Amino acid sequence: MSKIKMTTPLVEMDGDEMTRILWQLIKDQLILPYVDLFTEYYDLGLLNRNATEDQVTIDSANATKKYGVAVKCATITPNQQRMEEFPELTKMWVSANATIRSILDGTVFRAPITIDCIKPTVKTWEKPITIARHAYGDVYKAVELLTDEPGECTMSFVGQSGATQTLSVEKTAGPTVWLGQHNTESSIRSFARSCFQYAVDTKQDMWFSTKDTISKIYDGHFKTVFDEEFVEYKGKFDELGIEYFYTLIDDAVARVMRSKGGFIWACKNYDGDVMSDMVSSAFGSLAMMTSVLVSPDGKYEFEAAHGTVTRHYYRYLQGEKTSTNPIATIFAWTGALKKRGELDGLADLVEFADRLEKATMDTMRSGIMTGDIAHLTEPGFNAKSVDTWEFLDAVADIMNNE
Repeated sequence: MSKIKMTTPLVEMDGDEMTRILWQLIKDQLILPYVDLFTEYYDLGLLNRNATEDQVTIDSANATKKYGVAVKCATITPNQQRMEEFPELTKMWVSANATIRSILDGTVFRAPITIDCIKPTVKTWEKPITIARHAYGDVYKAVELLTDEPGECTMSFVGQSGATQTLSVEKTAGPTVWLGQHNTESSIRSFARSCFQYAVDTKQDMWFSTKDTISKIYDGHFKTVFDEEFVEYKGKFDELGIEYFYTLIDDAVARVMRSKGGFIWACKNYDGDVMSDMVSSAFGSLAMMTSVLVSPDGKYEFEAAHGTVTRHYYRYLQGEKTSTNPIATIFAWTGALKKRGELDGLADLVEFADRLEKATMDTMRSGIMTGDIAHLTEPGFNAKSVDTWEFLDAVADIMNNE
């Protein structure tokens, strides 16, 4: 059987720890037997990021701008513990995801992968909820300071013209921790346009929430920009019979918990980080969630929403076959292959990606699952907990027998 040919490369961003192991297993067993895989490869493993002074991350993002579609493995964002674990690190490198998102100026759309035998813990939810997460600025681009004596902190902006604006942040009587964050209007506008376009493309209602009653200027500007940008999309929304509305984030949380789902919930960067974890956990697992970064000019980067699964990795190094859930990583690959096929007019590549997704879901429907979700199934469903290798073997059997 001849393999499916690709005409344009995918940007392939390899990662760290257990997800790096899954990455290679999925390629070897579920993709390479069927697809003549054409990728431009970048190793975003922590030690290579360190060796290249993180230039490899920048290069991978620029390659995504060039070729239009990327697929990314989970990567380590080092903290103090990681600096001790990897003494060869020359600095505490920033999140690779944050760097890529900043260069692409994109919005992250995350949605749960649902299956009938696993019901959401929120009993009213009937359809997936897609979190649209702004991918620039806020706490992820913040500067921090710890002071140990009484004093005053001020915030100043010096314009290119030389004009200066200064605010007193606070006068303190003792040790204090400080945080300064920002966002750019151009990025907020890109965020708004990406959200509205995604709502039109997927024909879903869109909600947007901030806390503009407290953050009257910062969050208030987000609301103003969204209102301004929606003017261009209102006709399309009306034509499709879908709705856009804004509400405070605390009100949005209450509405979401009482809703039936089936809409896009747009959130600022940190809010989206937290709420996507909440939504994925309530629907089942972070390993059962798709994640795609979409830039305003139509570039796509597909990834798993979860981390590198460190605990499983160290068990794997000791020779144990772990029950690590590979589904989000499989769907990152299928999402990227499908988008590459759509852009290049390769119907067979799109069909292959659909077939692999179906084989993955059919494996779970047959009762074969990794341990993290087997115990979540409905009473009476005969779920069998297997290790990762057994799960991938079962998916491969379906692919081979079709």
